[in-house]
Parts: sequence; C-alpha cells; structure tokens
Amino acid sequence: MGRSRFKARNIWLILADAAIIYGGIILALYLRVGWTGAEFQLNEKNGWFKIALATSLCILVLYFYDLYEFTVTGNRRELMLRLVQAIGISWAILALIFYFIPPLLIGRGVSVISVPLVLISLIIWRIFIHLLTGHPDFGEKILIVGTGSTARETARSVWERRDAGYRIAGFATENGKVPGDLAKEINLLGSADNLESIIKEEKIDRVVIAVRERRGVFPTETLLKMSLAGDVNIEECTSFFERVTGQVHIDMLRPSWLIFDGRKRETRFVSVFREMVHRLLALAGLILSLPIALLTALLIKIESRGPIFYKQERIGLNGKVFNVFKFRSMRVDAEQDGKPVWAAEDDDRTTMVGKIIRKMRIDEIPQFINIIRGEMSFVGPRPERPHFVAQLANEIPFYEHRHLVAPGLTGWAQIKYPYGASIEDARRKLQYDLYYIKNQSLALDLVIVFETVKTVLFGVGGR
Repeated sequence: MGRSRFKARNIWLILADAAIIYGGIILALYLRVGWTGAEFQLNEKNGWFKIALATSLCILVLYFYDLYEFTVTGNRRELMLRLVQAIGISWAILALIFYFIPPLLIGRGVSVISVPLVLISLIIWRIFIHLLTGHPDFGEKILIVGTGSTARETARSVWERRDAGYRIAGFATENGKVPGDLAKEINLLGSADNLESIIKEEKIDRVVIAVRERRGVFPTETLLKMSLAGDVNIEECTSFFERVTGQVHIDMLRPSWLIFDGRKRETRFVSVFREMVHRLLALAGLILSLPIALLTALLIKIESRGPIFYKQERIGLNGKVFNVFKFRSMRVDAEQDGKPVWAAEDDDRTTMVGKIIRKMRIDEIPQFINIIRGEMSFVGPRPERPHFVAQLANEIPFYEHRHLVAPGLTGWAQIKYPYGASIEDARRKLQYDLYYIKNQSLALDLVIVFETVKTVLFGVGGR
C-alpha cells in the first residue's frame, strides 16, 4: 500500500497534466477556426490523433524535466521555471516534427494560441496542487514514537518532502525523558504510556515506531488493540523511511525487518523474462552505440599510447569475480604501484578524451558485452573492485548484501545519488542499493532505464 502511494500520485499528476494539455490544444483550435472548422479538423483531418501525439510528447518532456519528482514539485519557483522550459522545448520539438512531417500539423495559429494557454493552465494547476498538498490541514497526521536520532531522521525525511502527503503532528517519548536542548526543537505530545489518549486527541492517522529498545515501557498492548481495531496505521520507521525516501536507512535497519519484510520470491518465469529483457536492451544499446564506439576507439588511439579497452576485476553476483570492460579513459600508468585508487573529481590521471567519455558515460558502452554474456544486468548495483569491497564490507554493515543480485550498468543508487568516492558515499549508495534489491521488479528496472537516459542527456553524474 505504501509504495503505491507515490506511484498513484504520479499517475494522477500525469493524467491531469495530459487532460490540461489536450483540452488546451482543443480549446485553441476552437478559438482559432471556430466551431465548424474545429469539428472538421478533429473528425476529418485526424485532429484527435494529432493532438494526442502532441500531448504525449509534452508529457514525455515534462517527465524528462523531473516534473513528477517530489524534490522539484516541492519548490514553487523551480516548478514554474521548469514548466516554462519544458513547454518551450516541447513546442520547439513539435515545430520540427511539423516541418518534416506536414500532415501532422494542426495549424500554426493553433500553436501560437495553445502555448500560452497550456502553460498558464499548467502553472495554475500545479500551484494549486502545491498549496493543497503543502497545507497543514491535509495529509496523514503522523505521530513518531521515539526521540532519538532515528526518530529525528524519520521526521526530517517528511519535512524535506512537504508535498508527500504527511504531516508530523509531534513526538511521543519512550521513557518520559527528553534532553532540554532537544525539547525546544521537537513538538513533544507526551510519553508512550499515554499513547492512546494522544492518538485520539490529536486525531493521529499513522504511528511511526522509531524506538530501538522495546522492552519495559513500550506500549505493545495499546498499539496491538488499536491496530486490530483499525483505529490507526502503525508502521516501523524503517518501512516508513523506505517509502518516503526510496532508500533503506542502514542505522534503522534490523535483520528481523529484512527477514520478515524482505524481497518477495519471484517465479522462475519472471526471473528468466527479466534477464531476457536486460540482454535485449544491451544488444540494442550495443548496435545503436556502434558509431559512437568506433569514433571513441579512434580518438583514444590517436590521443595516447596503450590499449583502447580497459579490463578490470569486479565483484558480481554471489561474490563471483569477473572482468568488466570499459573504454580506457586514463593513462596506462594510472596505478603504477598496483594499488587501487578511487577516481577523484578532475582526476589528473584522466586523458582529454577520457574526461569527455566519462562525463557522457560513453566509456561504459563495452559493458553491454558483459550484460550479453550474463555477467551483469542492465540494472543493478554498480560492481565494485575486490579491494574496495573488502574495505567497505569491514566499514559498512550489510555491504555484502548488494551481491545478492547481479550488478548493473546503471542502478537506483546511480540515478538517486551523485558519483561518490569515499566510504560515506558508499554507505549512502548502499541504502539505495538495498532498496532496489528489496523492491526489484521489471517495472522498477524500466523506471531506472528511463531515468538513466535522462541523466545521460543532461550530463549529470559522470566522472
């Protein structure tokens, strides 16, 4: 139920935007050519189909501009700026399409009228939604049981996403004691022993449990009774944080939670079908990128001595070591002493061609071969070198769990977190990797593929 909340919200936003764009173009058509002319265009000139095509392209561009992401739609100024840019780009693309395929043209006058009409309508609609979802009287009221770092991190995840549909009503302390400095920062509604009265008085919709130690004062019987009666939704902070942020917080993680609320078992057919889809995507990618790959190989050979391709050991599914293929982007003597070194910002070991192909992710084209060979998937946690895996496994809990699925060319962590080259970065990315492992599905894979295309087009994340 929880994970579908955000999906449903996105679907409704897409449908509403599509209705506004579609209706706006039709209205512009009636305003431009009148009732009789509009009816003729719609019914005799395939107007319905042409408008649907234009609407679909606009929605695609809105998606590529992150206008269905909470972090963007929560910022009103950023929202309006991206709407203006997205609609402008959409109409520029449509103008090119109409130029090369004249039968798809609805009318130049219609386009001139529909652009401001659709843009103003979308801005008004999105501002209304922003105000509605950000209003303190709307959304589920949340009571967080606990006042420690886990509780505050859970609350912060909601405060940073004001339009996610949740409101923090306050906190209930587990032992009746709160440090003086903390008491000024949080809205303390009481303690765990009077939880039932707090829930009724504050009209709480959901209780989020953020207490590590649950023996003694923890109101198990009260929560059990209210849960069975259907009076309130009760949820672990780990599950709640996962749903709101799209990551599994390692500090909140209990092995028991992963055991009982872990990845669902899938059928052999689904597993084989997903693997087939990944290999087909890799084959298509290899064929489509062949001209770029040939040009890259030529430039690498011209610029510096050494091989065109670079082969490096990585850890794959179930800890199996394999060789990953890449276009060489560094000098041949990049690791003279043989000791692995993380890539750094503006790494001086990188060649001029290497800087470009890393930024555009072109250096990873040869990994399509790894996918076709079955050593990698198109989507999954990025494979890491054995040296770093041994180091990170000692530093970060649950790190080796990322090898429970095949590594990928792209992944949930890659689209959600910027490139990192430190233990803390690896820790943060693991939280996204664990989310992906737990929620792995073909639908999520396709979302990640689309997001990756968007990232590559905008040149974000490469190093």
